[in-house]
Amino acid sequence: MLKFLPKFLLLVLLAFPVTVFKTGPLAAAQDVTEDEEAADEDTTDDVIAEDEDDEAEVEDDENTELTEEKDEEEEEALAGEMKPSPNADTTILFVKGDDFPANNIVKFLLGFTNKGSENFVVESLDASFRYPQDFQFYIQNFTALQLGTVVPPQRQATFEYSFIPAEPMGGRPFGLVINLNYKDNNGNIFQDAVFNQTVTITEKEDGLDGETIFMYVFLSGLGLLVLVGLHQLLESRKRRRPVAKVEMGTANHNDVDMSWIPQETLNQIMQSRRDKASPRRSPRKRTQKRSAGSDE
Repeated sequence: MLKFLPKFLLLVLLAFPVTVFKTGPLAAAQDVTEDEEAADEDTTDDVIAEDEDDEAEVEDDENTELTEEKDEEEEEALAGEMKPSPNADTTILFVKGDDFPANNIVKFLLGFTNKGSENFVVESLDASFRYPQDFQFYIQNFTALQLGTVVPPQRQATFEYSFIPAEPMGGRPFGLVINLNYKDNNGNIFQDAVFNQTVTITEKEDGLDGETIFMYVFLSGLGLLVLVGLHQLLESRKRRRPVAKVEMGTANHNDVDMSWIPQETLNQIMQSRRDKASPRRSPRKRTQKRSAGSDE
C-alpha cells in the first residue's frame, strides 16, 4: 500500500488542474447560455406584447367600423322612415328673393298640394342653419311652426314662415334646411326637405352707423364755428370803420317857420350867407376898397 500511495498522489495532482480547466469554460458557457435564454425570453415577450397590441388595434378598428356601419344603418333607417309622400308636392318661394341679410327678417311661402285620395295633416314646419361641410351639425335652430292643418285630396294649402339670421353669421355661407312634417289618415309620418342648400348670409347695410353720425355731427359743429368766426370778424371791422357825417345844410327852408324872426335879423343872416358863398378877398383889396370909400 505504501508503494502505491505516492503514485496515487501524483495522479491526483495531475488530474486536479484538468478538472479546474474543464469546469472554468463550462461555467462561462453556462453563463452565456443563461444570458442568451434571458434575451430570447425578453424578445419573445416583446413580440407577444406587440402581437397583442396589433390584435387590440384590429379589434378597435373592427369595433369602430361596426359602430359606423350601425350609425349609417340607423341613419338610413331614419331616412327611410322620414321621407316625402309620393302623393304630395311642395313648393317654396322666398318673398325677398335669395337674399338672406343678417339680423333681418327672412320670409318665405310654402305651398303644399295633396295629389292623393286621402287627407293629409300638415303638423309642423321648421328651419335651421347647418354647418356647410356637415349638415348634421346645427349652427342656428329656429322654432318649429305648429300647424295642424288638414289638406283634403286634390287641394292646396299655403303656409308662411319667417326667421332672423343671427348678426355674427353675416358674410359666411351656411346650409339652410327647411322641413315640412305631415302624416296621412293611416298615421304614416312623412317629412319633406323643401329646401336643402347652401346660402350666404349677407351683412346688414345700415343707412347710418355710429361713425357716420359722428362725422356728420363733427362737420356740422365745424361749420357752425366757421360761421360764428366770420360774423365776429365782420362786426369787428364795422366797429373800426369811422361813421361818415352827412351835413344836411340850410338851403331848403320850406319846412322852417321864420315869421317870428325880425326882418333885420333875417337880413343879417342872409348877408352872412352871401359873404360865405362869395370868394374870399385878400386884406389889401379890402383896405383899398375902404380907402377909396373914405376919399369919396
